[in-house]
Amino acid sequence: MDPGIRSPLIDLFRRGEAARDVRLLAAQGALSPSELDQVALLVLLSDDTDAEISASARETLDKLPLDPLRAFLARADVPSEIRGFFASRNVLPAERPALAADSRSENGDDGEDEEGEDEDDRQALSSLPIVERMKLAMKGTRSQRAQLIRDSNKIVAAAVLSSPKLTETEVEAFSKMANVAEEVLRAISMNRAWMKNYGVVAGLTRNPKTPPGISMHLVQRLNERDLKMLLTDRNVPEAVRMAAKKFLRKGPKDAS
Repeated sequence: MDPGIRSPLIDLFRRGEAARDVRLLAAQGALSPSELDQVALLVLLSDDTDAEISASARETLDKLPLDPLRAFLARADVPSEIRGFFASRNVLPAERPALAADSRSENGDDGEDEEGEDEDDRQALSSLPIVERMKLAMKGTRSQRAQLIRDSNKIVAAAVLSSPKLTETEVEAFSKMANVAEEVLRAISMNRAWMKNYGVVAGLTRNPKTPPGISMHLVQRLNERDLKMLLTDRNVPEAVRMAAKKFLRKGPKDAS
């Protein structure tokens, strides 16, 4: 069953791009993404064509504590598809709506110990099996996420974007990286909450790796200073520079 939510990680599972060992790990509840993504993965995998995976997902669902689950279902951000799935299992939302959980602090500091990593650390991280890299993408440090967002396997990068520890400050930094996969930038552009951040919008627009169809649409949101910078940036596509020139003539709003 489709859980009715969109996130980089869920979309990869929905398209069938997750390897069997990764799907089995998710079915066992071992990936530790955000609470919403975790439940959505279990709902999605409960219908997996692999009998072991679907059975494991259903078993994990059966073990979810009832009261916390009912409180979760009462959250405003839970899609009707997930509520309907649990209603078919005779589990209804709690009467008092619950707020969406967010373990990140407002200033973007999640309290992690951020000691610098040397080249040996980076090589060790890249040599780990994919399942281990995904676990670190979900639960590791900021510096580990900064490396894993550039991972050659797109499901690892998707796991970074689905980490409950991820901050907007990190997303803004990712939006400026020219060494991430195009799919990472596309996923960032599809997240409404992140796209309310002007720094993310500006980062995507100036990033030469951003698909032109996305960056051209974002040009209209830039302030005059950033439009002028874009106009002289030879790293971005010509069409994007022309769009910047067009909006400069119109007199852009001060969006900074």
